[in-house]
Amino acid sequence: MLLCIDIGNTHTHFGLVGRRAGASTQYETPTRTLDDPAHGIGPRIADLLARQPGIEGLAFCSVVPDATARLRAVLARDGFSLPVFHLTHEKKLGVPIHYPRPAEIGQDRLANAAGAQALTGIPAIVIDMGTAVTFDIVTREHGYEGGIIAPGVELMRRYLHEQTALLPALDDSIDVARPIGHSTIEAMRIGTVIGFGGMIQALLDAVLDEFATRGETTPHILATGGSAALLRQRLKTPFRLVPDLTLRGLAAAWDLNM
Repeated sequence: MLLCIDIGNTHTHFGLVGRRAGASTQYETPTRTLDDPAHGIGPRIADLLARQPGIEGLAFCSVVPDATARLRAVLARDGFSLPVFHLTHEKKLGVPIHYPRPAEIGQDRLANAAGAQALTGIPAIVIDMGTAVTFDIVTREHGYEGGIIAPGVELMRRYLHEQTALLPALDDSIDVARPIGHSTIEAMRIGTVIGFGGMIQALLDAVLDEFATRGETTPHILATGGSAALLRQRLKTPFRLVPDLTLRGLAAAWDLNM
């Protein structure tokens, strides 16, 4: 059993990951308050350690350098004594990296590639629906090749609200009853839900066409991230939803490196 932590731009996700069962439960805390002594990740780590004996260590990835330093400060402040593994491009993933500047790859994307290799094997396409949407492409010929970055659905909604005078903020609902809105809020929801799903499908179609042109075998398609449930309604191509894929990838990388 490992404690795995994925530090994202908006939220930090973490949980205890078993070798075969994956994450028993996922938790989250705002990244901006990661190191809050009372409400940050420190007290929650202490609680998990107290309730779950036999944890081998901690594996983490981060796309926020400042938060990386704050997490290490929390671990030092709270006397965390177990081994700590930080996933970077210099670590083993189970697949090679074929990318001109691997240091630029988001560490969560590296974890996703490791998770895909461990869970389904390659080739694989991972769609991570976070603040930004990322596609991670792992092929038989090159291993991790890179992918695509696009705005996430909440980022699109926030931009519409913040950059206009009259458009309101939307809630988290992804329910759309009809394709023509009869109010401003309904019109915005249609635009961001149906339009967003169409964008994801178009990007996936382009990648699948590239696989076919190369003669690659049909890839496993995995989806993860906070907005991944939207794809159940909007994506025509079959895929597997793996909510804890990034945490699973951290555990897989731990096994390869520690």
